[in-house]
Amino acid sequence: MSRSEFIAVTALILFGAFVLGWIASWLVHRVARPARADMSELDRMAQQLHEAEDQRDAANAALQEREAALTARLAGTQAELRAAMDGLRDSRSEVEELRDYIEQALARR
Repeated sequence: MSRSEFIAVTALILFGAFVLGWIASWLVHRVARPARADMSELDRMAQQLHEAEDQRDAANAALQEREAALTARLAGTQAELRAAMDGLRDSRSEVEELRDYIEQALARR
């Protein structure tokens, strides 16, 4: 076999492999291509997915609003508690001062 015959045979073999690969690819795409009914089902599923994502986003927004409201309410309640505790502390010290005063007054008699 001469060099030119070898090149020609190799070229034909490579071209044949290319044609067979292209035909196989075309057949796979032809068989695996979704039908129109499948495409409408995919479109419907995509629409449902978008709606679900919108609902999720709305739920997240509502959750964040609720969390912010509860955080503000908690801060207010904590401030009220601190004020009440300060008032109670002042009242206790005042009661102790009054007890000491009464005890001193009774001791003088």
